[in-house]
Amino acid sequence: MQRRRAKVGYRCFFHAGFARCGLALLLALAVAPASGATPVAAAPADSRQRLDLDIAAQDLADALELFSRSTGMAVLVDRELTRGRRSVRVQGRYSARDALSRLLTGSGLMARYARSDAFTLQVAQLSDPPTASSAGGSAGAWAGSSFASALQRAVEAGLCRSELTRPGRYRAVLQLWIDRGGHIEHSRLLTTTGDLQRDEALVQRLAETWVERPAPSSLRQPVTLLLLPDSTGKPMDCRQREGASGA
Repeated sequence: MQRRRAKVGYRCFFHAGFARCGLALLLALAVAPASGATPVAAAPADSRQRLDLDIAAQDLADALELFSRSTGMAVLVDRELTRGRRSVRVQGRYSARDALSRLLTGSGLMARYARSDAFTLQVAQLSDPPTASSAGGSAGAWAGSSFASALQRAVEAGLCRSELTRPGRYRAVLQLWIDRGGHIEHSRLLTTTGDLQRDEALVQRLAETWVERPAPSSLRQPVTLLLLPDSTGKPMDCRQREGASGA
């Protein structure tokens, strides 16, 4: 089967510094960011640290941008999801998580954390008592988590094969389409890394990447990846990725 050529596309994003090094999988089996998602990046965050905040009630998208800049949380916002929604005022001393929970009060949305300092949003859901059918859902969630780990290992190994794409010195938000065999069939770069040569190299490396675990049938695509640079600017230590699937 001939794979489609990966394309590079850019969308505007807000940037207020850098977060810690890593690759965050914004992978949602129940809800996935739409193609119109706007990534928001900020400075390093400690979600437990209490901060003095004063964010006025306003359009939710604008409030989230200000929240990101104020707390250092990296946010991937689906503009369609936030359209027509408003935030409540957040004034006082809060941890980032508590502030976000208050900010979203009454919006009908909830945070889905990819890591302690990165999240996306989804429609709020009620927690129902466990049922026989929910066991299958748990199994599906486990399969998704297992696949996410395999995907992260494969992507890191693939990017570590080139000094230019080695994670740690740049930030990037990408969307991936993965076939049932685990091959990355198509990729899209949502934000430029600031280096056009690296941008092209990124999508080329991803086109050569294979995930050792088949994609679960419940996987919503595209899968969104958030690559975060190290605050010191040092590249990822790739020695432990040697031998992992990457081509």
